[in-house]
Amino acid sequence: MSRVPGNQASTVLRGPGRGNAPRLPDNTAAEHIEVARLALAQLPRRLRRRVLIRTDSGGGTHDFLAWLSSPGRRLHYTVGMTITEDMAQAILALPDRVWEPACDAGGQVRPGAWVAELTGLLDLTGWPAGMRVIVRKERPHPGAQLRFTDLDGHRFTCFATDARRGQLADLELRHRRRARCEDRIRAAKDTGLRNLPLHGFAQNQLWCELVAMACELTAWMGMLALDGPARSWEPKRLRLRLFAAAGRLARGSRRLRLRIAATWPWAAQLTAAISRLQALAPG
Repeated sequence: MSRVPGNQASTVLRGPGRGNAPRLPDNTAAEHIEVARLALAQLPRRLRRRVLIRTDSGGGTHDFLAWLSSPGRRLHYTVGMTITEDMAQAILALPDRVWEPACDAGGQVRPGAWVAELTGLLDLTGWPAGMRVIVRKERPHPGAQLRFTDLDGHRFTCFATDARRGQLADLELRHRRRARCEDRIRAAKDTGLRNLPLHGFAQNQLWCELVAMACELTAWMGMLALDGPARSWEPKRLRLRLFAAAGRLARGSRRLRLRIAATWPWAAQLTAAISRLQALAPG
């Protein structure tokens, strides 16, 4: 989900009562809706209607898309879709002239990859009005093993979106950038999610909550306090360059100052981050 930092997939869903209520099954539409609600609740109210929700094919379900498209919610979506037999037949029926070059992460034409639209070739009865289905075709890299969903020697992926404007290549690139969630998962593992250090289930559950909270704090810190390349620093680099910086608190002139050694290589980034946070503080 855009505008939402942190790894929302780590949210734990519980039932009421003494802990014996049934837990929501994994990877269901109900769980996707609950996680989306929890993520939206973190945003200021004025921004909750300007959100793009991106998921992999696990989110390409009737119930989840119906919830996203319900009147008054004003959310936008781009979600992966599992390639069905009808989609496979529609893909093979596409003439060569409709395929457009795809873009790489930098927005440049990527050799060996193309995009096309399937919307007019599919029966979308029961899906939200205005939904479009776009397919990406690419040549697998040398040595890659083909999957059973690969057709005609190419690898295909589909996604659905409510976007009415934009070039197909730009919409596909926007959807593919949801892979940044993998960066969040890696950051969570570096923060403490790689291993569960305690013995009891409830203790490890609390540990996961603390890790999720730490991920939220570092993600918001990157957005609010850091600038430039420092915004993409992950936990290992943050610990080395910022969190481990030696400093001394000094009082004078009725003010509290943090003094950092001028020889610290990243002193400028640290002092700039503190200044930005002070500027955001109320009063």
